[in-house]
Amino acid sequence: MLRMCVKPLERCLGRRSGDVLLWHNDLKPHASGDFSIAVVQANSNLEDQSQVYTSPSATYVGVYDGHGGPEASRFVNSNLFPFIHKYASEQGGISADVIKKAFNATEEKFFQFVKHQMPIKPQIASVGSCCLVGAISNDELHVANLGDSRVVLGQKVSDGRKDKVVAERLSRDHNVSYEEVRKEVEAQHPGDSPVVMYCRGVWRIKGIIQVSRSIGDFYLKKPEFHRDPRYLQYGNHVPLKKAVLSAEPSIISRKLKSQDLFLIFASDGLWEHLSDEAAVDIVYNNPRSGIAKRLVGAAIREATKKRELRYKDIMKIERGIRRHFHDDISVIVIYLDREKGTSKNRKLGFTTAPMDIFSHNEDKNHKTVEDPLLSN
Repeated sequence: MLRMCVKPLERCLGRRSGDVLLWHNDLKPHASGDFSIAVVQANSNLEDQSQVYTSPSATYVGVYDGHGGPEASRFVNSNLFPFIHKYASEQGGISADVIKKAFNATEEKFFQFVKHQMPIKPQIASVGSCCLVGAISNDELHVANLGDSRVVLGQKVSDGRKDKVVAERLSRDHNVSYEEVRKEVEAQHPGDSPVVMYCRGVWRIKGIIQVSRSIGDFYLKKPEFHRDPRYLQYGNHVPLKKAVLSAEPSIISRKLKSQDLFLIFASDGLWEHLSDEAAVDIVYNNPRSGIAKRLVGAAIREATKKRELRYKDIMKIERGIRRHFHDDISVIVIYLDREKGTSKNRKLGFTTAPMDIFSHNEDKNHKTVEDPLLSN
């Protein structure tokens, strides 16, 4: 049944707004609540992919932020959830071990795909993707992460007078802009100095990439790729003593509590412009319907302020050029109602954002209209 899940959403109901590079689904049900999803494209080819799988007993969430091209994120989008389903069925349910096996299997399968593609497309050795996954089953949450996409929990607390919501980051950013991550990478490569360099205004591994964990990026993991003459015709030689990137996910598991209200899963395009606290406040203080789109709009407005522009100005800029103002942004908000007895009425379903927003909207002969939520 999960094989049906991996197809793009051209056949599914996704609403389009005045921004032709934005796709969103305002509100849909999952096993114990609702979810909202939105994606905006900035790159010439959308490198973000995202999906939600719902059944009467479980909800899976995935955000995959590609780099170097869309191939890795699209591959993860098509293969990771089926692997999770396979191993969960074999082991009697979802667990941290199931998710780790699924990540490893996806990495290995993509490795075989890249080897097959190398003779005709050697640059695919430099394509990779961050990978953020959440799985909710039996009131237990599992989060697995590679790279710098992030999930933040909105949790209700009381100070004795009134309730408020606080933000709790549940994932770890594997990005060498953080000193602790730089130290971690340097400790793993004591004889390979400098493995992390300050380059073009930011810290990068080998002066190339900021994230320390990913699916793909085999030119920084496998000697046969970074030494391959076919790849060297496309990219520069990177001297490696051993792999400098990892596909080992950080995984946390926790029981959901009654005060846990919602989860925000998003690619780093959102977190570049919104703090954890700002995002949580927006979700807590606004209606559910369209909340993911609202977060995307808030991030883009913050990006435009830096250029003294408005969102309506950004909407006129073509994909590719728009990347100079903001990244692709994917957002999924999962509400945690945890209502007992309602999950039996929730149908199995799969929601996947289109592989390319621009092409999807063009195919639908989309007519641009003003959207009050986005044009302020």
